[in-house]
Amino acid sequence: MGTSNSYGGASGGTPLIPSWLGGGGGAGPASGPPVPPPNPPAPQPGTPPPTVPTPPVLPTMPAAGDVGRYTSARNNLSRFARSGGNDRVSLGRALSSYVSTAAGGSRTAARRMGASRTASARLALFLSGAAPNGPREALRALNLENLAGRPIEEVFLGLAEYVCPDGGTIDEGIARDAFIETIGDLAQNGITDIDNLTAEHMQTIFELYAAHAIEARLCNDIGTRSISLPANAASAARVQEQLLDFIRRGVSDALTAARTTMQTLTPDRVLGFVTGIYEQAFFILQTMGDAEADTR
Repeated sequence: MGTSNSYGGASGGTPLIPSWLGGGGGAGPASGPPVPPPNPPAPQPGTPPPTVPTPPVLPTMPAAGDVGRYTSARNNLSRFARSGGNDRVSLGRALSSYVSTAAGGSRTAARRMGASRTASARLALFLSGAAPNGPREALRALNLENLAGRPIEEVFLGLAEYVCPDGGTIDEGIARDAFIETIGDLAQNGITDIDNLTAEHMQTIFELYAAHAIEARLCNDIGTRSISLPANAASAARVQEQLLDFIRRGVSDALTAARTTMQTLTPDRVLGFVTGIYEQAFFILQTMGDAEADTR
């Protein structure tokens, strides 16, 4: 469900904000017995004492999470999946539990989006640049003018290296997979001409990307192998469609509440805007999930 980067799921003890989310670490120490340092040469008369280098300040290791924090979300999403998309109460409980417990609340959940937040900011910058001057000028600013006039799917595939460069981490894979899924949804949402993007089209593109990114993050956190899937392909497709639709409604409401359009974004405001959208979207998803769970 959602992304080709799915794996067995994070363990509960995984930190809420992993140390690798903001950048990789260095190589570990070499193995083998310690090697004694060589004897230093005797100091010459009148030579000042050697300067002792200040040891680097290492980042604090993030605290381990609650080992059981994924249990409720996993169990409820399994019930929803086994129902073929009919058990909306379990869907609501799964999303509410994911935000409030598994992801540590809406603010932490937004921070956990990592590379997807960065990709969202780059996508928003491209769209905001295309608003006043047209897509050709926005592409020229990225040295991608050769894509001008091409079908919209080709243009966005060409933008992939700018929006979400390919990387080796699951976080980077989520960002890139979400962008590919977004490209596949453009025509279905009536977005077929890069030269005639409306303000509504731009909002829809951003909304699609954020929704796919959240879906992929959720599925990778919970772990697709730990979820009982529907018995047939038609039920699986219905389950995934409902999950994405639920998430997209939350993102859409967050964009509406922000009262900011792609045309008004500036480079110095875009990351704050994107972070706010993700945080508000997760808050709305928790609220919507609680409301769905109370319908029984």
